Amino acid sequence: MSDSSPETEAPDPRFAAFVYFQAQNGGLFLGKIPNPATGEPSVNLRAAKSVVDSLEMLSDKTTGNLNSSEEKLLNLAVENLRKLFDEVSASHEDPPEA
Repeated sequence: MSDSSPETEAPDPRFAAFVYFQAQNGGLFLGKIPNPATGEPSVNLRAAKSVVDSLEMLSDKTTGNLNSSEEKLLNLAVENLRKLFDEVSASHEDPPEA
């Protein structure tokens, strides 16, 4: 049994990897990370919104079930992506659906 309390525990590595992966996808869709296929940044607001919405839903659904490190990690990812999404969406528009 660990001596650390849930308040000081490190995030579950699987949880941390999932949040990092989602945040990285958000950065990719917001044009902040170059597309690995093309090497060029591109913006896909619809996909970026889906990532932000998913992380916000995860935050809502896990309230009270995360240790403090996991909660901090998730909240930081949501806050940063939401801010970035708002900035990028103010200057870009997705092409209309066909």
